[in-house]
Amino acid sequence: MTSVFSAEGKNIPCTVIEAGPCVVTQIKNEEKDGYSAVQIAYGEKSEKHTSKSLLGHFGKSGVTPKAKLVEFKEFAEEVTLGQVLTAADTFVEGDWVDVVGVSKGKGYQGVVKRHGFAGVGGQTHGQHNRQRKPGSLGASSYPSRVFKGKRLPGQTGGERVKVQNLKVLKVIAENNLILVKGSVPGAKGTYVIIEK
Repeated sequence: MTSVFSAEGKNIPCTVIEAGPCVVTQIKNEEKDGYSAVQIAYGEKSEKHTSKSLLGHFGKSGVTPKAKLVEFKEFAEEVTLGQVLTAADTFVEGDWVDVVGVSKGKGYQGVVKRHGFAGVGGQTHGQHNRQRKPGSLGASSYPSRVFKGKRLPGQTGGERVKVQNLKVLKVIAENNLILVKGSVPGAKGTYVIIEK
């Protein structure tokens, strides 16, 4: 993340995202595929590290192997096979976008960090090792079990997350960069999907 100053002099936190160049590798239609969509590829990948089926797929559209493939159903009629999409073609300042990514993995965490529990309470009355524990889990001899879905410790992060309604503050066309207000899911250098 970084920040930029608005025309009024306010410091606005933002995230810089490289949004291109993306290449159209397949256009799906109702007759052949059962639905209409456009498949877009981004990033570079060597032929050595690309499967033969994907090499054939990229070869049909005349594109060198790419690292990431994503489908969009919105604008399948507006593009042609092999067309290069840049940030300036797709986004303008003031657009509202949704950003989808995989959140940072935090490993196995307790209930205080994972769900925001307050813990059992103070250290008085003989409590010396339960400050960050979940406390009592509920039921007695009936039903004699913990219900499914109970908020307990476990794996945290590493999930698909969508952050909605982020404003595009600036488009830097020569570098295919867009500045989006606020934060986006995932670590630095990971792939995200931007939906208009």
